[in-house]
Amino acid sequence: MADFVGAVDQGTTSTRFMIFDHSGNEVGIHQLEHEQILPQAGWVEHNPVEIWERTSSVIRTALNAQGLHASDLAALGITNQRETAVVWNRKTGRPYYNAIVWQDTRTDRIASALEREGKGDVIRQKAGLPPATYFSAGKVQWILENVDGVREAAEAGDAVFGNTDTWLLWNLTGGTDGGSHVTDVTNASRTMLMNLETLDWDDELISFFNIPRQMLPEIRPSSDPNTYGETLTSGPLGGQVPLTGDLGDQQAATVGQVCFKPGEAKNTYGTGNFMLLNTGTELPFEGRPAQHDVLQVRRRGPGVRTGGLDRVDRVGGPVAAGPTRHHLRCK
Repeated sequence: MADFVGAVDQGTTSTRFMIFDHSGNEVGIHQLEHEQILPQAGWVEHNPVEIWERTSSVIRTALNAQGLHASDLAALGITNQRETAVVWNRKTGRPYYNAIVWQDTRTDRIASALEREGKGDVIRQKAGLPPATYFSAGKVQWILENVDGVREAAEAGDAVFGNTDTWLLWNLTGGTDGGSHVTDVTNASRTMLMNLETLDWDDELISFFNIPRQMLPEIRPSSDPNTYGETLTSGPLGGQVPLTGDLGDQQAATVGQVCFKPGEAKNTYGTGNFMLLNTGTELPFEGRPAQHDVLQVRRRGPGVRTGGLDRVDRVGGPVAAGPTRHHLRCK
């Protein structure tokens, strides 16, 4: 009988795998850091292949340390650094370029141009986000415009995009051999491409960045009993485990802090410092320039499946909380 669940936490500076029992007790953990690539001022990159290798290693090590196997896990979930963009070839599995990290500011001209052209208000209204270097769409546009062959490959259906959740889900479920190209609404809501009303990619927003729609992953609920796919016996778990959970790190932290009711908020401290407030099921625009994150959970009832939707309003997020604390500690 499967008595445990596994969770991959793919963060900005490291990746870890944790194993929990039915009571939520931690029974195993392993964590590895990955390289921070800084080609020039304002540029921050990660090697997607290294991230996948680190993920595979922490899974194997944590399971082996506890003498557990794939058959001991009822399900697997992923949480991840949001906005960080990966573009890779679906046939070869090779990235065209390093992952451009959420901290990266090379797309400042793209964001400024959107404001000058009057597109910023449309993005705010539809995606709930201001044009900014932070979010994924500008990073994908930059790769399409600056890396040889990617535009042509994307138009041919070979180049695909995903945040690190999508990259790991694709590899865990088979990669070039039919891997699932999916994401969830929490990650999709951080791209500037998803419409908060429809919870789907928006053609007008996509056109602003000149991104071929076929590059984008399917948007799924953050928790889905239908699963995003299963791991493979040839993969790091050594067996078939259903993947049923996928949340961006800040929404995952909101769930972890049990902020289930409107008005409840969390503030967590990692690489960045982020406060999220649960605003319930209504979109609280009211003309305010707030940023809106989305969490969608699909629940099962007796014999039926219903959709439950919570939306949370991101109130604030200094991006250098971790480095700042480290600097103060060293003073």
